[in-house]
Amino acid sequence: MSIAQETELGRKEVDDFLSARETGVISMARDSDPYAIPVSFGYDSSDRCFYLRLVSTPESEKRRYLASSPMVRLVVYDESGGEYRSVVVKGSLEEITREELTAEHVEQYGDAKRPLFEIWGRDKSELDVELYRIDPDDVSGRLVEIERAEV
Repeated sequence: MSIAQETELGRKEVDDFLSARETGVISMARDSDPYAIPVSFGYDSSDRCFYLRLVSTPESEKRRYLASSPMVRLVVYDESGGEYRSVVVKGSLEEITREELTAEHVEQYGDAKRPLFEIWGRDKSELDVELYRIDPDDVSGRLVEIERAEV
């Protein structure tokens, strides 16, 4: 038997947690069909924005979801010992085109991990690499501490 204590994370705790992480899972929905994938991201705590570099092929399922300008949720989590931390971000995924790209954007995307092209099994020229930003409507975090009872 275990006992769990759940605590909401404050803004500084959320910002510190996100600033120390690079990966999460982003979920999108189109009609009643959900889609979720692991992603890497950069996080700017001063304006609470997320920067993602997403790779797809023109015929991919991911491309069809991205084309529909979906609302998204990004989940970032970590487990260490008996502590579980998670942050859920809700918002819109906004594409940053080359024409809109600023020096500040370049700096933020530099903090996001680069996609691993070798996992695609395709030549880089066949892949679409697009830049996105999430300016969240809501960011919430929690800490769950588990105390395991001796049996």
